[in-house]
Amino acid sequence: MSDCKNVWVFVEVFGGKAKNVGLEIIGAGKKVAAAGDQVAAAGDQVVAVLVGKDLDEACKAAASFGADQVITVSGDAYAEYTLEGYTYALKTLVEKYKPAAFLFGATSNGRELAPRLAARLCTGCAADCTDIEVGANGVIAWTRPVYSGRYLSTVETPEARPQIGTIRPGIFKRGDPDTGRTVDVVNEDIALPEDVVRTTLIEKVAEAVEGMVKLEDAEVIISGGRGLGSEEHFALLKELADLLGGVVGASRAAVDAGWIHHGHQVGQTGKTVGPKLYIACGISGAIQHLAGMTGSDVIIAINRDGDAPIFEIADYGVVGDLKVVVPALTAEIKKLRA
Repeated sequence: MSDCKNVWVFVEVFGGKAKNVGLEIIGAGKKVAAAGDQVAAAGDQVVAVLVGKDLDEACKAAASFGADQVITVSGDAYAEYTLEGYTYALKTLVEKYKPAAFLFGATSNGRELAPRLAARLCTGCAADCTDIEVGANGVIAWTRPVYSGRYLSTVETPEARPQIGTIRPGIFKRGDPDTGRTVDVVNEDIALPEDVVRTTLIEKVAEAVEGMVKLEDAEVIISGGRGLGSEEHFALLKELADLLGGVVGASRAAVDAGWIHHGHQVGQTGKTVGPKLYIACGISGAIQHLAGMTGSDVIIAINRDGDAPIFEIADYGVVGDLKVVVPALTAEIKKLRA
């Protein structure tokens, strides 16, 4: 393990662009690498790893958000994500360069790719982490929710390298890019054997959701829960969200009731978000929902129940009927804008 160095971050690419979560966890990688001054096993550089095709724009993005080096594997064989193909490429890279740690985003791809790679390398994998710390012995302590978010567990891999984990989107702030920053880009040519990939992409079907916006990228989110009472009242939240340049979120209760598409769901079984402003309307504050939004800079809660758990973590709270409070808030903002 003494030969292992540097912290790797897997930056997912879609349509030639780097996914936001990969750019976010470059910051997490820097947190680990910063311990490298005192802990040799932690390494001292953050290396962004990209696999796919047409990666130039994504490489520039990784550099601008703080990667010290970029390693790419590109070509027609990697144009579409396949679990087997990407695992083969990453395993080949790890065996060549021997990183001390490898961080992935907790996306649909990252959640299956990271543990499969860990199994191939005979190391551990911490899943869906919400924080990381580096101990004096160079071992990363990965913090992850368990039992539907009721408790936090600490996971360590002291006897194997690389230390692998997936980190939820929205946990680490992306920061401001330095578009003039350039770093060394290493292009690795890894031929993919024909018998490695056992699945074939037949067709891609995009699920159309009217007005859908990525919650992870939103700076303002207006979320509704069971307290809305019906699908129609989401129109109140939509008007306020549009006014503030934000998007509409929802609790699991609202999604399960069929009032809004599950793509808007925030929480343990939905999206993890970290906007500048999060307004929770009619959301009691179940721990599963809190797990997905406590990273918000400012939280405002609107609820008729003054004892609702949401008020314990809110920066500002309004005890009242959201069907009265939200229209009043919207009207006042319109006055200020005028």
